[in-house]
Amino acid sequence: MIFYETTIKNPSAMISMTGLTKSEFDSLLPVFEKAEKDYVMEVHDKNKERKRMPGGGRKPKLQSVGERLFFILFYLKTYPLQQVIAVCFGLSLSQSNYWIHRLSDILKRALGKGSYLSERDPATLEGALKKCLELSFIIDGTERKIQRPKQQEKQKRYYSGKKKGHTVKNNIIANVVSRKAVYLSGTYEGKKHDKKIADEENPIFPKGSILFKDTGFQGYEPENTTCYQPAKKPRGKNLSLEDRFFNKMISGVRIIVEHVISGIKRMRIVKDVFRNTKNGFSDLVMEIACGLHNLRETFRAPDRTPKARQPVWN
Repeated sequence: MIFYETTIKNPSAMISMTGLTKSEFDSLLPVFEKAEKDYVMEVHDKNKERKRMPGGGRKPKLQSVGERLFFILFYLKTYPLQQVIAVCFGLSLSQSNYWIHRLSDILKRALGKGSYLSERDPATLEGALKKCLELSFIIDGTERKIQRPKQQEKQKRYYSGKKKGHTVKNNIIANVVSRKAVYLSGTYEGKKHDKKIADEENPIFPKGSILFKDTGFQGYEPENTTCYQPAKKPRGKNLSLEDRFFNKMISGVRIIVEHVISGIKRMRIVKDVFRNTKNGFSDLVMEIACGLHNLRETFRAPDRTPKARQPVWN
């Protein structure tokens, strides 16, 4: 049995089991509690015929709000088998499955209430990006391995030649200054190219934005942006000294998005081979992982205002 009261007193165990420090956990807890109350009332309103009030009936084994938040963070961070987490928390297999999906929805709502979630709608992205301290962004794609689909048609659509396996993928736009994932695309099959996802979704940027990209987005130049990507080596020739210096400068900026993706994938549910089969759950956990990364950056990042650093690009 993993005891919530014992773990929160151990800082290293807290980070290993939830991905959050005690202060980050405590800041999320009241928002999570409010989101859970809203969720319960919505369910109660939908089920008008139920005779007992919300909170009535048999008491759950995860009695406190803190235990429930710890449970879902533990699952997302360590991604154990549901049989394992059921034993750890003294639940049946059906109970663990119920709590995983219920609390995932509540956690997403809580992160939304705290303004930690990434923007998902390309049409409203411009307004969200205008709030950034500096209009410098990086776009990149990330893939997650999934179990091999049973249907042959799905096997073809989800097979990624890059990863040599079946995957799902998302595009992520990160802000250079805040180092937060400000935009998360939809979740697509592994065969679809990163640039095609960007072309189809067509995210809108504010005027004067700077966008860094890699050669995988060759030809992608959204409106209102000045784009920079590494220079390609000419066939049979070497890069000039100016091009090598240019590539080095861009690489120094683009490494930020790799750190962002690494921060998102601290939650092993979006790093390990994805095993869940519920429709839409792979997209949900990726959105939650981005929100948790943004929460950590809010608490842990040093002063990254434009005055505290060199201009990104001139």
